[in-house]
Amino acid sequence: MKKIGLVILDSKTNRYSFNALLGALEKEEFLNETPIYFLKSESELFSKLSELLEEFQKVIIAFSFFTTQVLEIKDLLERLNHYFKILKKRPLLVAGGAHPTGKIRSTLKMGFDLVFIREGEKSWVDFLRAFLKEEPWEKIKGIAFLKEEKLIFTGIPEEVDLNNYPPFSLKYNRIGPIEITRGCPYKCAFCQTPRIFGNKVKHRSIEVILKYVELLLKRGIRDFRFITPNAFSYGSLDGRSLNLSSLEELLKGLKKLIKPKGGRIFFGTFPSEVRPEHVNEETVELIRKYADNDNLVIGAQSGSDRILKICQREHTVEDIYRAVKLSVKAGLKPKVDFIFGLPGETKEDVELTIKTMEDLTKIGAIIHAHTFMPLPQTPFSSQRPKELDTQLLKTINKLLGKGLLYGDWKKQKLLGEKILTRI
Repeated sequence: MKKIGLVILDSKTNRYSFNALLGALEKEEFLNETPIYFLKSESELFSKLSELLEEFQKVIIAFSFFTTQVLEIKDLLERLNHYFKILKKRPLLVAGGAHPTGKIRSTLKMGFDLVFIREGEKSWVDFLRAFLKEEPWEKIKGIAFLKEEKLIFTGIPEEVDLNNYPPFSLKYNRIGPIEITRGCPYKCAFCQTPRIFGNKVKHRSIEVILKYVELLLKRGIRDFRFITPNAFSYGSLDGRSLNLSSLEELLKGLKKLIKPKGGRIFFGTFPSEVRPEHVNEETVELIRKYADNDNLVIGAQSGSDRILKICQREHTVEDIYRAVKLSVKAGLKPKVDFIFGLPGETKEDVELTIKTMEDLTKIGAIIHAHTFMPLPQTPFSSQRPKELDTQLLKTINKLLGKGLLYGDWKKQKLLGEKILTRI
């Protein structure tokens, strides 16, 4: 019987997280004889489980998930634990990601054996090495578990230097956008990012980014996207001020490598965005000069200055208008994020948001619509989503009909109402 099999529940939603973790594993020789199974669905997981539990002495099943997925994960765990009782065998169930980091005890209570907290690259590798060698792992930083119903937390994991870890895994053919910045200095009351990765920003160096671009070009990749909480903050020491020279040096280096191969650069668009106050003539000109995207994703969130202050956004509605006008002037289509049903909203705040959205679409923007959901560790974690105003719903439907609004706001509305009662 083989020693250990590693199973990853491989959903599209969490592929970027696992890409980073697999990148951290790919140079570890201790894993050379440990097979990794990427199972993409619940049915695939159940059909493979009995076979794996027979084949290996121990099986580890790894999950990574957001709060938006927690209800389906919770239901899946109940079915899995019932199935294990029938088989009379049980794998080790481990979880990481945004929700487990924010809700450690409740995640463990769902049926997980271990939770990995915050950044997982180092703790994940250290744990697997110790587990495979049957060495003690209980003192590895960044792990939580229950012992006789008592929560044991081994401590905050060591800070990860992005330059020491690949952003994805070529060995396991797990390729995706390149993470260039991690952490956020802003403390938006609805957002988990600074609570997971901290308020200090850290950047992957230009040299290292370009190294991985070259490797992807050799693999035939031609479209390049980047993961960052705020694309225009690249190279900034504090994440607030702009470092235009570093930003241009990065974009210039990318263009020099990618363009001769017929490739394209997408920067400041999906899967990242930019803050409105960082959109100025210099930054949009850099996009025009070096990138290929015809749009810019701008985080606005509300059309009310009062709500922006409550949310600790640290920008104004005027900043949003300016960013949209500058983007349109530069020939870029602004895709502007708004969150509906934010805590503390009054009818007047909603009316201001409606006016702002209508104004922005007349200027040339498209609205990316979201509905507020309470996320763990955030100041709004216990706030119930507000019922959406009738006039707001009319405006949403009007803009939808004109092709000026898109997003999962309906799904998020239903999820937000369930999250507080079921987790």
